[in-house]
This record gives sequence, C-alpha cells and structure tokens, in this order.
Amino acid sequence: MKKLTAILLLATAFSAPGLAYAKDATLAIQMTNYQGPPAYLAVYLTKPDGTYDSTLWVAGGRSEYYRHLRGWVRGISGTNQRIDTITGASVGSGRTLKVGIAVADALIDAGYTIHVDSAVEHGAENRDDVVLPLTQANSGTVVAGNGYISSMAVTF
Repeated sequence: MKKLTAILLLATAFSAPGLAYAKDATLAIQMTNYQGPPAYLAVYLTKPDGTYDSTLWVAGGRSEYYRHLRGWVRGISGTNQRIDTITGASVGSGRTLKVGIAVADALIDAGYTIHVDSAVEHGAENRDDVVLPLTQANSGTVVAGNGYISSMAVTF
C-alpha cells in the first residue's frame, strides 16, 4: 500500500505542473488622439458565462481613479480576490501601451474574453472600450476601440 501511495504522489507531482502552463502574450493598445490627461485602463478576463475571472493589467497608478473603470470594478467587487496584477503608468493621447502578459493555455479557445475599460479624469468612462474573445484565431487580430482606445491586438 505504501508503494501505491508513493507512486500516486510521484505521478501527481509530475503531471500537476502541466495543468498550469501559460502562454506569453503581448498586448498592444493604441490610444486615440484626444484632449485631456492620460487614460486609466483595466485589462481583465471574463469567464464563458460573462463573470469576472482575473485582472491582466491596470494602467494608472492612483487607485482613487480605479472606480471609474466600472466594468472591472463591478467584476472585482464582492469577490474576495486580491488584486495582484502588474500596473503601470496611465496612457496618454496618441500613445501606445505594449506589455507582456501571461495567459493560461487552458483559457484559450475556452470561451474566455478580454475586456478593456478606459477612463480619463474629467472625461468619459468607457466600459468595454475593447472586447476580444480569447481564441487562437484572434491572435494578432487588430480590434477597434469604442472610446479612448483606437485599437488593440493580443498576440500569443
């Protein structure tokens, strides 16, 4: 019995890391030319049922402005999830944000969607400024934004 337990533990140790493989992806967001201060952005994933899954990136360092990223805030509120994501500076008019993110292989082609909310101080708040299904076919596809974002592409 001890041999069987040891074999099962060893097999689990070798197979479990395979479940957590992640692809390195590049997220490129081109901002429109607009008047006003730099934009705050929240890039996050939703599950196939449309509920919040996780945060990939937040642009904008002053957390008091995060409340204007309404779709993202709605997703994270009421959860006990700690927001432990990479953040960077807000993104100015006409600028490009290009960052590396990790996406679990199991999420690609599984019904997950990337959302980007944008907001500018004393300006508009754009929930779902860009929405892109997380599929292998969409890798490198350029999608137009609806607000402060001109376009976005995710490549993996």
